[in-house]
Amino acid sequence: MLNSGMSPRDGRRDDVITWLLDGDPSIQMEHPPGDAGPRGAVGSPLTSTRMHRLVASVFGAGLLLGRLRGSDAGSGTVGSLVALPFALLIGQAWGWPGQLIAAVVVTVIAFWSTAGLSDAEGDAGWIVIDEAAGTFVATIGLLGWPALAGFVVFRLADILKTPFPGVHQADSMSGPYGIAADDTVAGLYGLAVGHLINATLF
Repeated sequence: MLNSGMSPRDGRRDDVITWLLDGDPSIQMEHPPGDAGPRGAVGSPLTSTRMHRLVASVFGAGLLLGRLRGSDAGSGTVGSLVALPFALLIGQAWGWPGQLIAAVVVTVIAFWSTAGLSDAEGDAGWIVIDEAAGTFVATIGLLGWPALAGFVVFRLADILKTPFPGVHQADSMSGPYGIAADDTVAGLYGLAVGHLINATLF
């Protein structure tokens, strides 16, 4: 048997890099493709499928669970956990104005990146930029325990949807809007609870 000199770990790493740049047929087959052009088509750097995929997965965070256990269930929480420290650090450095600006920017980026993928991928589990945006929304003006409480409520609202009015309706919107809108609404629930706790207990 020929030894390629590549370990399984190296192979997995290369698979992830290749998928981020050009796409992986085994993943895309799970979501009926639309007329999105060839995989990995390269145009302007800001409009290329590669860039949309890289940003939508939060630079690969959304791929971790799928590569480790073969299922991307729970990847949204991974993306949220990646975003949480950044949201809190921004709050510590620049206060609520910085957090508000960051939430708006990340939310806009979420809509932009999912718009470039929704036809081909739908609301795929590895797309976690929307959860990252929801995390930033849920922690505006919050730090410490209130921020953590807002984060937990946001995740519950995003996962359960139906008990939280507006989340399921936002999720039912067509196209890329439904991918990111439900996380924004869920983030508002977390934001409200976090500020309620902050006002009454701290």
